[in-house]
Amino acid sequence: MVLLSLAASHHDLDLDVLERLSTDVHAVASELVASAASVSGAVVLATCNRFELYLEVDDAAHTPAAIAAAAHAVAGRSGYTVDQVSSHLRVSTGTDAAVHLFSVASGLDSMVVGEREIAGQVRRALSTARRDQTTTSALESLFQAASRVSRLVESRTGLGATGRSVVGVALDIAEQHLPDWRDVRCVLIGTGSYAGASLAALKARGAGDVRVYSTSGRAGAFAAARGVRSLPASADLAAEVAEVDLVVACSGAAGAVLGVDALAAARTGSSAPLTVVDLALRHDVDPGVRTLPGVRLVSLHTVAEHAPAEHAAVQTARTVVLEAAEAYEADRRVRDWNPAVVAERTRVLGGLEAALSGLPAELRDERTERALRRRTRAALHAPTVRAREAARAGDAARYAAALAELAAIPVPTVVADARG
Repeated sequence: MVLLSLAASHHDLDLDVLERLSTDVHAVASELVASAASVSGAVVLATCNRFELYLEVDDAAHTPAAIAAAAHAVAGRSGYTVDQVSSHLRVSTGTDAAVHLFSVASGLDSMVVGEREIAGQVRRALSTARRDQTTTSALESLFQAASRVSRLVESRTGLGATGRSVVGVALDIAEQHLPDWRDVRCVLIGTGSYAGASLAALKARGAGDVRVYSTSGRAGAFAAARGVRSLPASADLAAEVAEVDLVVACSGAAGAVLGVDALAAARTGSSAPLTVVDLALRHDVDPGVRTLPGVRLVSLHTVAEHAPAEHAAVQTARTVVLEAAEAYEADRRVRDWNPAVVAERTRVLGGLEAALSGLPAELRDERTERALRRRTRAALHAPTVRAREAARAGDAARYAAALAELAAIPVPTVVADARG
């Protein structure tokens, strides 16, 4: 069994490329598990600045086939060719895959280093895979370990506790051109988890006049649960935002819900300042609005340009991640390699017990049998320890030698031993 990650992120690709790669992402996982014989499980992690597939492959020899199947599945939905998809995805296996996911979950690979939202997105990726029945015990273990490492990094370094996030950086940029937060009039587009985080960030800054809009019809319930107002789905969004100071858009709709022509018409004759924060990977707002008089657009590209630089805690965090990944991979090898050790121990100990139970009652002696069991376990102990230590270290040759030593231990001849 091999754990494999195929990753594309803002580090290497334009956000528009990531948007296309992320098309119908969860169907990709279902397709791979259903149709690729070598893929046992799949979890998809798609956010505003990354697209990643985590696969369990049944055998290392099948890794190239699994990568090819993943590239075909993504190409079929993104419109890219298979070769283009393959060139966009960075492949990692084993400890490298664990290091990558643990780094992602800890916010070390984010556009804003140390952001806290990604940990929740990692958890939700696993929950979605469970719902779609594409996860496996190995992928469950990997993602749960990633969540633990994220908490460990935060507790040891403080990263994440500072509240840095894509939303936070975007609002930091936006507030330079806004009135006092208590006077800001805002329309929030979206009702998902990202919209919830955005609303919480707005409230934390003192914004009280926030109206929620969504084409989904969920704005009313979302707003009521959070103590703000909502706009009906039938509202003229362009007219509504023409009268406010700030728009925060993060719905992830299939296309722009606020177009440049509609906004230009609604703002005819007005050059009043309007700041638009578009955090949707697929652009909730037509990027062309930045050309309108008085309109300032803050996008994910803007956030990337202004994201805080790394600081001293990051190096400590990277050390924590690396040590955790090495320990995780060592534990995984012990679990994967241990069945052969257990089988040899069962052969000897099970054979001994079967032979003892078959002795006539007059030949059985409890003290002699206890001594025989003790000598047998002692003979098994040293090669068992060596095999498990070799598995932890990833030393296949030393493991094979220890396993051969176990295989050479015969089942004791219990009649002769029992008679002394």
